[in-house]
Amino acid sequence: MRLSFFRRALVPAVAATLLVTPSPAFAAPPPPFRDPSLPLATRIDDLLSRLTADEKISLLHQYEPAIPRLGIGVFKTGTEALHGVAWSTDYDNKGAVVKADGTVFPQAIGLASTWDPALVKQVGAAVGQEARGFNARNPTLWGLNLWAPVVNLLRDPRWGRNEEGYSEDPYLTGKTAVAYGRGMQGDDPRYLQAAPTLKHFLAYNNEANRDTSNSSVPPKILHDYDEQAFKIPLRAGAANAVMPSYNLVNGRPNHVSPDLDGALRKWAPQDIAVVSDAGAPSNLVNSEKYYATKAEADAAAIKAGLDSFTDNDTDGSITVAAVKEALAKGFLTMADVENADRHLLSLRFRLGEFDPPGRNPYAKITPAVIGSPEHQALARKAAAAQMVLLRNNGPALPLDAAKNKKIAVVGPLSNTLYEDWYAGAMQYKVTPVQGIKERLGSAGTVASSEGVDRIALKDLATGRYLTAPATTGKITAGGTVAGTAESFDVYDWGAGKNTLRAAANGKFLSYSGGALVNDVDQPAGWFVQQQLKLDAQPDGSYVLEYAGNEVNEPWFGPNRFAVVGADGVLTISAPDAAHATKFGRDVLTSGVGSAVAAAEGADTAVVVVGSMPFINGREADDRTSTELAPAQRALIEAVQKANPHTVVVVENSYPTTGWDTLSVPGILWTSHAGQETGHAVADVLFGDQDPGGRLTQTWYASDAGLPGILDYDIAKTGLTYQYYRGKPLFPFGYGLSYTGFRYDRVRAVRAGDEVRVSVDVTNTGARSGSDVVQLYSKNAGVQRLRDFAKVALAPKETRTVRFEVPVADLATWDVSRERSVVAAGVHEFSVGRNASELSAPQPVHVPGERPQPRDLSRPTQAQNFDDYSGTTLTDTSKVSGTSVAGIAGSWVAYRDVALNGPVRFSATVSALTPSKVTVRLDSPTGPVLGTASVPGTGDRYAYATVTAALAKASGRHDVYLTFDGPVNLASFSLK
Repeated sequence: MRLSFFRRALVPAVAATLLVTPSPAFAAPPPPFRDPSLPLATRIDDLLSRLTADEKISLLHQYEPAIPRLGIGVFKTGTEALHGVAWSTDYDNKGAVVKADGTVFPQAIGLASTWDPALVKQVGAAVGQEARGFNARNPTLWGLNLWAPVVNLLRDPRWGRNEEGYSEDPYLTGKTAVAYGRGMQGDDPRYLQAAPTLKHFLAYNNEANRDTSNSSVPPKILHDYDEQAFKIPLRAGAANAVMPSYNLVNGRPNHVSPDLDGALRKWAPQDIAVVSDAGAPSNLVNSEKYYATKAEADAAAIKAGLDSFTDNDTDGSITVAAVKEALAKGFLTMADVENADRHLLSLRFRLGEFDPPGRNPYAKITPAVIGSPEHQALARKAAAAQMVLLRNNGPALPLDAAKNKKIAVVGPLSNTLYEDWYAGAMQYKVTPVQGIKERLGSAGTVASSEGVDRIALKDLATGRYLTAPATTGKITAGGTVAGTAESFDVYDWGAGKNTLRAAANGKFLSYSGGALVNDVDQPAGWFVQQQLKLDAQPDGSYVLEYAGNEVNEPWFGPNRFAVVGADGVLTISAPDAAHATKFGRDVLTSGVGSAVAAAEGADTAVVVVGSMPFINGREADDRTSTELAPAQRALIEAVQKANPHTVVVVENSYPTTGWDTLSVPGILWTSHAGQETGHAVADVLFGDQDPGGRLTQTWYASDAGLPGILDYDIAKTGLTYQYYRGKPLFPFGYGLSYTGFRYDRVRAVRAGDEVRVSVDVTNTGARSGSDVVQLYSKNAGVQRLRDFAKVALAPKETRTVRFEVPVADLATWDVSRERSVVAAGVHEFSVGRNASELSAPQPVHVPGERPQPRDLSRPTQAQNFDDYSGTTLTDTSKVSGTSVAGIAGSWVAYRDVALNGPVRFSATVSALTPSKVTVRLDSPTGPVLGTASVPGTGDRYAYATVTAALAKASGRHDVYLTFDGPVNLASFSLK
């Protein structure tokens, strides 16, 4: 025992001696997880082996806490970086949003409108560099897992988040995402500059009830359309994470989709992490009620493939408690937790977090890169490149600075730049007025007007005017005359929504604690509390109605209308117009009159109209219409009448209707293009840059033909250029140049495993210019973009543009084979400047699989129909599978079935109440082969097998299954 005691005493004594007199010969080597010479998997295994169970569980929350004993710091998934580093949430301040002050590039839809992946990659690289710069400034606040790009397809122009996406086309979206993602990642073969995250998987294009709405998407559309935008960048290795979307797809919340650990990880050549959208894990229990408890929900999400929980702001304890409960009850194993941890740690290792100093080249980046002159120049270049010339009669453009020395620049967006929800704070702003003034220099003059009315609102009961303080404060009714303090500029954004800017301090009125105060520089915030309506009353008076986004929330209460109290303070305290204060609306300065006065006598009038990104649709707020705001239309008409040489700059983030009934000769579209918008507008208007942008969406002629926004089957609705059969206002891929182009000698041949297409493109004009040469294929009536090339040509120059399309890329989903198939036969290839103006189709015979009659004698998934009416798709179980949800009068059809006297119909079904499924031939009302009675199974997830004898039939027929009531049909066979 004494010897044992001696040994125990000796160890700390020796250790103390070593600490006092360290020797390199005895220095402890770093643990294997810090050794960059070891394989990544080995390093992850080593680090996991050193973590306690509690530490492993803690990594599942968005804010992965520090582990000081291992020298590991805080790691956060998620810094917004859609078109520049935008904002992050502060771990040290309860998740408060902190806006970045870096370079703001054009919105995502603008970047895609360049049709220039090389340029988009440069932008992505700049964003990745600035992300590193912010991380060097504050690594706890500014994480390197960037939540961008958004690759949801822009199938419906009314989607509130249209500004965040790239295109209605999956190929263009995928290629743009590859460029932006690779730029953010950097080009180092080992280390990531930053780790991009694709948002939002899957089939997500509506904001109304987005956490409970179900996107019913037939397999062909799901595989050929929605999935492709994710598959392309994942296969290219251009993304390191994916975020599921809030909605359900075919009855199952995306945060428990089996595709998270299935298809997504199969597509990616390297490991990816799956990170939740904010609050979505809790939605599984709360709004979606898909699981009864958070323990069940979190367990299901982890087993489905979710790794990181963005939930409960910075409070990870709720997730930790749920996971511990799930482990205790057997919903999860520690192996499931470790599997999720591996994906997250893989991300951190590739970012270089655990490597010695000096190994990671990106660790050398300092905050000096943020807003650098090089990035400012790139922002200007990108802003100019994304502008689309929609009309140029005359031609009205480009302007000649020698002849157009006096220019009027008018309109509500003429002298301001707006940020959007996913934009950072601009370090500086060059507005169109400023850009054009700078371009003209001292030789020219610019007259400007915002073209908005300046009004005063008089309380008709007291004769006193609403008055704003010179500093921030409450609006009161105090003035007896309409001076500056009583003056408000009214911006009309359409749909009856206005914003009021106080002339007293230049700030917009906001709802605050029941009162209105003049306190913000631009409308913003989650609920956008600057939205007001001036409602005309039958007696000629007006009432002021509050229209912030939160008025429809159940907690807001009934009061929306403004009342002047006895103390003179204006509050939102009346439930209806009848109890509101009535005002007289005195127009002190006419916006149209001011704009007309500026335009009269000018060589050219430039009218800048468009959207306010926080009001005209954004996250949580779809548009109800794509029409141009009536006040803006009236402004354009009045200015053009005063000055026929009028051109319009449309600054918004989505297609707008109404241009076909306006005769203005020149129309230039731009997204909200960031800090350099004004310089870029001037660059294009004066021809210093050719308008090289092209539309990435179909611009429909009106809202009249648009289907319900929740109908995701574009083959049925006819949305997007792939299926639209009408005449668009402006087609997909459209855009004019300041020169002309001719396309000659289109050739298409198959050479082995690829189709080769070439075309001679000639610049027919006297100016240099660029065009986007677009290649489309057509098979089975569906048109698809296959490739594109942006070419810059000198006057009269001809260049041969060549495309090579792998035959494998022509594969489409075959419901009868349940896989993608290259259809043998003729595929037509056309080249053109947009989806409507194409060369004569060039037929190319492609080898592949030929159609076979369907064999329904084998078990067939019901979802693999060829046509349907009245049915939707739903989840077979909470874990996997898709069923057809039928209702009374609905049906599904299976085409070209080979029948050889089937005698029995067998189906796997569930139903809450008894119903029937009938087998018919050739139409929904065709001959009946048999009817199966479906009993009530007691639960939608409790499936039973039902059978029915069938009348004999032979030959090739279409088989219809019709429903007499609510039934979920998972599979069936005709034996």
